[in-house]
Amino acid sequence: MSENKLRELLPQGVIGFPVTPFKSDYSLDIEGFAKNLGIFLSEPFTAFVAAGGTGELYSLSRDEYLAVVGSAVEEAAGAMPVIAGVGYGSQIAAIMAGKAEELGASAILILPPYYQNACFEGILAYLKAVGKATSLPLILYTRDWLQLNPEQAEMICDEIPTLSGWKDGQGELGTLQGLRARLGDRLVWIGGVGDDHVSGYYGIGIRRFTSSISSVAPKLSIALHEAAASREEPELAELTDRFVLPLYNLRARRRGYEVSAMKSLLELRGLAGGPSRPPLVEVTAPEREELKAILSGWKDFLEGSDP
Repeated sequence: MSENKLRELLPQGVIGFPVTPFKSDYSLDIEGFAKNLGIFLSEPFTAFVAAGGTGELYSLSRDEYLAVVGSAVEEAAGAMPVIAGVGYGSQIAAIMAGKAEELGASAILILPPYYQNACFEGILAYLKAVGKATSLPLILYTRDWLQLNPEQAEMICDEIPTLSGWKDGQGELGTLQGLRARLGDRLVWIGGVGDDHVSGYYGIGIRRFTSSISSVAPKLSIALHEAAASREEPELAELTDRFVLPLYNLRARRRGYEVSAMKSLLELRGLAGGPSRPPLVEVTAPEREELKAILSGWKDFLEGSDP
């Protein structure tokens, strides 16, 4: 019951979340994507996710998805695990998971299916289809509308032996504690709301989180983990209040900014970002100036982080 291959694959720490850069005509910038990955490979991240939510999974064609996952595995060259995102419906997600395994991914991150507010039986069938398609460890991402109670979570674990991780996208710490009390070490628990929630996640014992900031200022992400893991509360509070919240406050202004703001920051750093594909929207010109000021404040976390 306590054996979990994902735990060996993902030690405690930060999981990187790269964007998928596009050119001005919205075509895939696979060269820029490969170059950006140098940031992750130069820092002590535990893994990174290719084609996740921040990577605009749902805007990618089949061939683009394969190109992104394949490039990620090629660039990592075994030095760091690559987690591939999957989604849509059961048939498509299963095909994506199988292809990701063929390309050399190390684990699968399952996003909620396309049909919002599906009943539990439908969600279970969706997850089982992915589990049958690959032998890789599965990480369930409970974001947006997908909420499961402890009894449902336990049933999923019983039905799908390869379900190994739980990425929380709700930020409801009381609910998350109830899930962990029920399932304990059966799953690897990952904080997934954002860098601004590190204090809360680590406060209840979680020691892994996915970081959007990692794509731009990886040393800041690492500093958040180190301060939180060692329970250096004043340092963690300063890092969060001074460097993290200004970005997350801006990102909260409009849906889609969680992606387009990160792409703008990458471009301001001289890296590949490009536009976000509709229906995501771009930050405004004044907000881009705000991002420039935020990036300037991060200068101590950028030195030596160029790919």
